[in-house]
Amino acid sequence: MPDTLFDDLIIDTPQTQAIKYTGSKLKLLPYILSMSKSICSDSSRASVFDGFSGSTRVSQAYAKCGYTVFANDMAPYSKIFNTAFLLNTQSKKSYQPLIDHLNALPPVNGWFTEHYGGDGVHKESNNGDGLKKPWQKKNTMKLDGIREEIDRLDLDEITKAVAITSLIFALDTVDSTLGHFASYLNEWSPRSYNDMKLEVPDLWINESQNTVMQYDVFEAVKLLPNNIIIAYFDPPYGSNNEKMPPSRVRYASYYHIWTTICLNDKPALFGKAKRRTDTSDTIAGSVFEEFRKSASGKFMVIEAIEKLIKETNAHYIILSYSSGGRATAHELHGMLNEYGKIIEIKKIDYKKNVMATMKWTNDWIKDTDEKNYEYLFMLEKR
Repeated sequence: MPDTLFDDLIIDTPQTQAIKYTGSKLKLLPYILSMSKSICSDSSRASVFDGFSGSTRVSQAYAKCGYTVFANDMAPYSKIFNTAFLLNTQSKKSYQPLIDHLNALPPVNGWFTEHYGGDGVHKESNNGDGLKKPWQKKNTMKLDGIREEIDRLDLDEITKAVAITSLIFALDTVDSTLGHFASYLNEWSPRSYNDMKLEVPDLWINESQNTVMQYDVFEAVKLLPNNIIIAYFDPPYGSNNEKMPPSRVRYASYYHIWTTICLNDKPALFGKAKRRTDTSDTIAGSVFEEFRKSASGKFMVIEAIEKLIKETNAHYIILSYSSGGRATAHELHGMLNEYGKIIEIKKIDYKKNVMATMKWTNDWIKDTDEKNYEYLFMLEKR
């Protein structure tokens, strides 16, 4: 096995489009695609299952490379993005009249403005309720008018997904957050003063018959066809901090507003960030975020990943995992070996933007520093 894999990276990685997203795999795309190419040189004959699609960058990249993609995620916004990008069969310009129409709508002082719009001055003293807000009112009023119009137009599923995707991407450029909605900035960000404007997303005409799914991942793997070549898994990571309290903000709640914009269901809210009640810590947690051990003495997240690997019917599995997660590289290595042959491991240092492939020794799991690495394991299933 070579000491470095820089020479096998795919330099011309397809462009993808997404919101600001914690755990985004944008920087990992060259490595994920190079792994995939090494086991399947003809992408047009290969199918890929993206089990935790999230921001959909990985699914987009696979689809643009010609793979037939099965993209799955429980999050409503992920389904919307995947529908817009992976199922589109029309040119970008065909959507321009719709986007122009939505941009021309008059502002409305509605539900989103009531809960998420603030005055463009010091937040804590001029928002009426004393709470920090993610957007200025001028943009939430445009959001209110546009979102209601999207439902009123009775669009087909793909066109509606394109419209909502355009709306979310536009809002993402004028927010006053750090990229998530568990809390908001004390002072307005410079970009929040800009006027929101919708644009047609960077769509392409799909030639493969991609599939968009919205299931718990354990249900999704049961619905896959038998000829899946690659399954890519990027589960949410529970903290490896031993002092982590049993109640904390769950991953799903970081993007609760995107969920509400997709559903337009005006849900009950709670807390200073006005989160959806169905994203509360006791409801929205994933087993992959667990930090506790089960009755067997194993960490629950390790058992969950093992169950997923065992039940996935794919020739190869690529698993992405952070060194900051509850599962350790050593535990993952040992568990994966039970279900096949580990044919490649990549370790990426995000800050240094360097990567090395590990040799067949235990040296790669003996990191003595506390840097945050991303590991990519490629398993050939038995």
